[in-house]
Amino acid sequence: MIAKYHVEYSMQFRNQPHVSHYQTDDPVACTEFLSVLLERDVRIRGIRHEGVELSRVEADRLLKTAASMLAGRRLCQALDLKPDEAHHRFGFTA
Repeated sequence: MIAKYHVEYSMQFRNQPHVSHYQTDDPVACTEFLSVLLERDVRIRGIRHEGVELSRVEADRLLKTAASMLAGRRLCQALDLKPDEAHHRFGFTA
């Protein structure tokens, strides 16, 4: 059975790209994983939904949400805020 979301990403190891995969059926878990990849400067090579590569618009929407989550977490850490306060003040979800 194919997982609903499949993320292909790569990291440099001894000057060689090491390609890895992440699979989940949960869209929230996929977005959270993308947020972690963004935070760690990992190259995202592709995002598939039910085996089909997401369109640029769909992938951008998912990545924008992941970036918003990352920004929210960073604001909470830097300003010692609770997630709901960061959302109210800045509009980011943490």
